[in-house]
Amino acid sequence: MNTLDKNVAELQKLTLGAYGKDFLLTWEKTDDEIRALMLVAECFYQMHKDRRPFRVFDTGLAVSIFRDKSTRTRFSFASAVNALGLGLSELDEEKSQVSHGETVRETANMISFMTEVIGIRDDMYLGEGNAYMREVAQAVQEGFEKGVLHQRPTIVNLQCDIDHPTQASADLLHLKNRFGSLENLRGKKLAMTWAYSPSYGKPLSVPQGIIGLMTRFGMDVSLAYPEGYGLIPDVVQTAGQNSRKSGGKFEVVSSMEEAFRGADVVYPKSWAPYDVMLKRTPLLKKGDKEGLKQLEKECLANNARYKSWECDEAKMKLTKGGNALYMHCLPADISNVSCSQGEVSKGVFEKYRLATYEEASYKPFIIAAMIFLSRVKDSPGLMKKLAAGAAR
Repeated sequence: MNTLDKNVAELQKLTLGAYGKDFLLTWEKTDDEIRALMLVAECFYQMHKDRRPFRVFDTGLAVSIFRDKSTRTRFSFASAVNALGLGLSELDEEKSQVSHGETVRETANMISFMTEVIGIRDDMYLGEGNAYMREVAQAVQEGFEKGVLHQRPTIVNLQCDIDHPTQASADLLHLKNRFGSLENLRGKKLAMTWAYSPSYGKPLSVPQGIIGLMTRFGMDVSLAYPEGYGLIPDVVQTAGQNSRKSGGKFEVVSSMEEAFRGADVVYPKSWAPYDVMLKRTPLLKKGDKEGLKQLEKECLANNARYKSWECDEAKMKLTKGGNALYMHCLPADISNVSCSQGEVSKGVFEKYRLATYEEASYKPFIIAAMIFLSRVKDSPGLMKKLAAGAAR
């Protein structure tokens, strides 16, 4: 049985509930729904590799709203919706009536008349990004229920202040393929660690997405950060609950070396302290440039105390066999390449550079799978037809 047929057979065994639902946080999805996401994304990945189309829509629009800079996620969303047969339109808020005070409720309905999916990145404001996505979801739900919209678009979280589900899911698929199966991840140690960066204000959503998802599959997750660099407490609590349920382990340690010791996978990534992000949100919203400058100055000085938190060759020797898989969402702060000193040494990054590209390559297929599972009622049936090369 080939990969496509095997995945379709596995998909048919799962209890699916994603149809008509948004994808906002991975921990709001069931284990079966996450497994289905992996299977469908793998099918699309294989079809694309074989140069076989997986067009699902004959018409319709996908709208993206990026409130922060993006390369990988922006192009992954564009690639995904194009492959599925949707046209893409990016909402530039500065060029729309949003800049003149148009409400979220109004904007959400105006962009949704023939729209199948709205992808949103809003990770700048702690306490605001995920809430904004839910406000959009509520607005289009009302439009659909009142008959203004013929269909309710799906909202997909392309990164918020809490989670980065497309990144974490792509990372999970990368690990699944590296270790052979989701079952093989059980007992594997993953070190999710803070790393030094000469910049401040990086979102918490990547480390939170990783600990929130990998703990569901029996991995031994070790979260490490310097004093004061904690994550959102509720997310850390969720990771602990997930780990206890899956039979894995979850720990918080205070050194990169301790986290790296015996690790099968390392994920060194800088983020801003939770308390700093709480202070940053009102300053950003008020446009307090002087306040932001002062906060940045304080944070960079604090970051500089932990320059030793770099993923270098010496620390990699502490990992299992000295050969753990290095992962990063990119772009990484590479010492003596993109900055004088950063998250990872030049030698370590170069060794795993192509592996990080492979890691990123799964994201378009993850996004396509999220849309497919939400928009197609009989997703196993249609996937079977697509895998067989049959007409839609």
